[in-house]
Formats: sequence, structure tokens, C-alpha cells
Amino acid sequence: MKAIKLFAALTILVFVATSCKNENELKAEKNVNQYASYVDSIIKVEPEVAAEDWVDIEASAEFKKSEALEALDAIEGREIFDSKLEESSKKFDVYKEGVESKMEVASGTGAGNTTQTTPLSKSLFGIVIGKDLNFNWVNKDNIHQVYKNFVNTVSANKKTYSREDWDEIKLLYEALDTRKNTVEKEGLSTKDNLKIATLKTEFATMFKLNRIGAKSEENSDAKS
Repeated sequence: MKAIKLFAALTILVFVATSCKNENELKAEKNVNQYASYVDSIIKVEPEVAAEDWVDIEASAEFKKSEALEALDAIEGREIFDSKLEESSKKFDVYKEGVESKMEVASGTGAGNTTQTTPLSKSLFGIVIGKDLNFNWVNKDNIHQVYKNFVNTVSANKKTYSREDWDEIKLLYEALDTRKNTVEKEGLSTKDNLKIATLKTEFATMFKLNRIGAKSEENSDAKS
């Protein structure tokens, strides 16, 4: 009788373990496919059009990719999923270069141009960022906190920023993102990457809503 009970208990444990494994694999497959589908749909958009809403687009892409990476960490035999994720990631990176080149031309921050920043950067990062937009002080150990401080500061002061302030904030944000691309290759953890992706999504929404508001207020002032 004891042997029967033991066998039944072991059977249940095996079933539970198998179910968890299948559930984790299904979640990983779903998240990878969602990221791949998002990338495939985005790269069909003309770069000039995507540039208008790039902060939001890039934040969504990074969040979906981070979710996929987190799900992959919970399974074994992830090589096929890794391959698909990497393929989509490369597609997005190539497309991103095209969009950012259009943005540089539009803003005049391409090669041969200089970028002027103001002490606004000190409130966002604790130091004044020069016109070279150097973020080499950001590394895999502090980058999550840098993003967190940045987003929290912007959130706390969002009602006071002018359109010009928002344009500078976007410029600094994009420079930080460029540094993040390097930091990811230096061992940024999946956990921190997902936290940063969440912060980026929060910032994208905040930027979109508040910059429009700031612009409308300035136009209203100009007409009065």
C-alpha cells in the first residue's frame, strides 16, 4: 500500500514538473513571437514616419524583447528561441540605425554639428552633460538607477518643462539609450534590462503626452 502511495506521489510530482516546463516553454515561445511580430510590423513603416514617434516605438520594442529574455531564462533547450530572438533583434537594430539617421538630419545633430546642452542635465543625472553627450560613466551596475532617477525627475517636473526642455530631455534620453546598447554587451542582467524597459515605457508615454501639452501652451501664448 505504501508503495502504491509513493508511486502515486511521484507520478503527481512528475506531472506537475512537466506541466510547469510546458507552461514556461509556451510563455517563452509566445513572448518571442510577440517581439518578432512587433519588429516585422514596425520595419514596414517608413523611417521618416517612425521618427515622429520613435521614443514610444523603441520603448515598446525593448519591453517586448526584455519580456522574451526573462521568459527564456526559465527554460532549457532555448537555442531555437534564442536564434529567432537574435534574428529579430538584428532586424530592429538595422532599422533603428536608419530611423536615427533621419532624426539626426532633421535635428541637425549629425556629423559635423555640435550639440548644446544646458544645466537641465544636472537635475536629470546629477552631473552636467557636455555637448559631447558622454555617458561613459554609466555601466551595468548603475544603469538601472540612472534610468530610474531620470524618469522620476522628469515625472516630478513634467508640468514645468517647456517644449525646448522636452527636446533637450529627448536628446539626453537618446544619448543614454546609445550607452545602454554598449552596456548590454558588458553583462547587463536580464532582470535590470526588464526594469529599464518598464521605465522606458513609462517615459515614452509621459514624453508623448506632456510635450504635446507644452507645445500647445506655447502656441496658445503666441496667439494671445
